Amino acid sequence: MSSLIVKYHEVEPYITKDDSIIRELMHPDQHAVVNQSLAEAIVPAGCTSKRHFHHQSEELYYIAKGEGLMMLGNRQFAVAQGDTVCIPPGTEHCIQNTAEHDLTILCCCSPAYSHDDTVLVE
Repeated sequence: MSSLIVKYHEVEPYITKDDSIIRELMHPDQHAVVNQSLAEAIVPAGCTSKRHFHHQSEELYYIAKGEGLMMLGNRQFAVAQGDTVCIPPGTEHCIQNTAEHDLTILCCCSPAYSHDDTVLVE
C-alpha cells in the first residue's frame, strides 16, 4: 500500500526539467495521494529555474524560505517567505533566486506533476 506519511529525510532529491532541486513529498506514483502532488523545490542562490509551462496542471508555489523574482506570463514581481502564487495551466513561468541563500518553495500540482506535462520554453 502507498504511504500516507512521508519522512523528509527519507526522500531523495532529484533535478527536474526546469533545473530545480526537487523532493517529491507526496505523489500518486509513490504515495496514497490521488489527485495532486506536493514537492519541495530548491533554487540555489543566484540561479533561475528554466521558463516552462504545464498543459494540465494548476500549480501553487508557496515561498517557504528566501526571496526571488517570479515570472508569470508577461508579469514579473518580487516574492518572499510566506507568499503564495497560483500558476494556471498553460501559463509560462520561472523563478529567480535573488538572495544569497537557497530559495525554498513548496509546489502543489493538480493533477499531479508529470515530466510529460512540462514544456520547456527556453
